[in-house]
Amino acid sequence: MFIRRLILLAASLLGLWMLWVILLPAPGSLPPSTALTPDSWRVAEHTVSVLQRFELEARVLAREDYYLDRGAKLSPTDLALGWGPMADPEVLRHIDISQRNRWYFWTAKQLPIARRQIERHSANMHLIPANPGVAKTLAALKPGQQIRLSGQLVRVDGDDGYSWVSSLSREDTGDGACELIWVEQLAVLP
Repeated sequence: MFIRRLILLAASLLGLWMLWVILLPAPGSLPPSTALTPDSWRVAEHTVSVLQRFELEARVLAREDYYLDRGAKLSPTDLALGWGPMADPEVLRHIDISQRNRWYFWTAKQLPIARRQIERHSANMHLIPANPGVAKTLAALKPGQQIRLSGQLVRVDGDDGYSWVSSLSREDTGDGACELIWVEQLAVLP
């Protein structure tokens, strides 16, 4: 009797999870945005506000896709990106990189460059595709590729009180140090 209930519960939870995934919008299929001002617009139940312009050429160190967290409807993918010395394959050969729960982690048995260089030349970035072309390119990115992206660092405020704000500094680390980017252009470099 207990095992049947447990199986029924597991099957029900699996069914609900599958329904949730099926009903989620595909990356890049955000509802159309409605401009409020030149520096803010509405997307679904959110107001997106520009903080400052952002451009970067970097190497994709890692990627993580999200489906179930609060930010997944707007930002389905995080990229851990490296530039300068953190884009050098010889340096990266000595560093293990991972992502989880919207964070980027690195470890090294022996530092190939100074710790502060690693911190100042790499970051986890939450990407909001501004159009289907960006979403398609983002969905195909793989670690090791060189990219160029441009857009806006933004603040997102949900109608329910939810708030997600981009860092504006490349000097910070830890909680709140990630960039939240409305990505208007994204290209893979040769």
